[in-house]
Amino acid sequence: MTTTGNQLSTTLTSDGTLTVEVAEVQFADPTGNQVLVRMEAAPINPSDLAILTSAADLENAEYSRGKFVAKMPEPFLSGQKGRHGQRLPAGNEGAGTVVAAGDSDMAKALMGQRVACVPGNAFSQYALVDAAMCLPLGDHTAEDGASAFVNPMTALGFVETARMEGHSAIVHLAAASNLGQMFNRICLEDGFGLVNVVRKMEQVDLLKSQGAQYVVNSSDEDFMAQLRSAIDATGAYLGFDPIGGGQMTDQVFKAMEQVAQSQMTEYSRYGSNQAKRMFIYGRLDFGPTILTASYGFNWTLSGWLLFPFLQKAGMETMMRMRQRVLGNLTTTFASHYKRKVDLFEMLEKDAVLDFRMMKTGEKYLVTP
Repeated sequence: MTTTGNQLSTTLTSDGTLTVEVAEVQFADPTGNQVLVRMEAAPINPSDLAILTSAADLENAEYSRGKFVAKMPEPFLSGQKGRHGQRLPAGNEGAGTVVAAGDSDMAKALMGQRVACVPGNAFSQYALVDAAMCLPLGDHTAEDGASAFVNPMTALGFVETARMEGHSAIVHLAAASNLGQMFNRICLEDGFGLVNVVRKMEQVDLLKSQGAQYVVNSSDEDFMAQLRSAIDATGAYLGFDPIGGGQMTDQVFKAMEQVAQSQMTEYSRYGSNQAKRMFIYGRLDFGPTILTASYGFNWTLSGWLLFPFLQKAGMETMMRMRQRVLGNLTTTFASHYKRKVDLFEMLEKDAVLDFRMMKTGEKYLVTP
């Protein structure tokens, strides 16, 4: 037996043609620990855009019902050589109702329940999911649970990472995002020091209205002075950057080093002994990451991804994090959406150009 439904897929060919389309596909019955979820809600996260749109020329793409065809420029075409010719589903996470289950006890226990899940093909009417990756939502709606994994687990992962590395305060860039607001709430609950970096005055006001103590505006003339003051007050020498390109991480490293040097009693030509670390976890800016030799030698820049972190943290930590999310789904870990679209509306030009901008507070929710 199979189930038929619509699913979005994305294909990039070696000549630079990106095709994103909705088509009818068949879903096999679940076996073993699998469940079949009828998808009801799925957010468009920045991580989804890596294969959904990347840096393609969407302004000049060809649009038709349930489909667009665009050109991918270099170096992004060569950088994705591993996916050339492959038809890939999209949509990391979502929520829906289990309509069929494999023969394992864990799978059968989920039959008929609404769950949050991470299928990797959430932009679809149905998805086969491992029961271990499903979170029963109880009385919560699919919209409540649609973003129950990526942003909440990422925000909690930042705090867990800081604890593992012996830090008690963090600098967070692009901090007014859905994830940033969530992270601010977590740090307030946990008594963690947090320096929020934003780029607009209304974002400063937004975060301060939510209890944030340190919010600095990169558009202000005295931005670096504000940043140094906040780092000095919190002791934040660890940061997370979803921007990636440009010089914002460089500026944070400079501010960290300047604060550390101000506390030194002896001069060193090698800079301070204070360890400084930044993690890049996104690519809001596709440009190069620019670093300058102006903060000594005791610094580290690394990438941070959720699933490798969870593997490192272990099952016990992951389950503790998931239970915290479920218990606070409509408070600490609540997400808000600008617009709801179905699979076909999602691929209309105005929608594609809009959600591709990844504007603060303007997340889209797909309702397959």
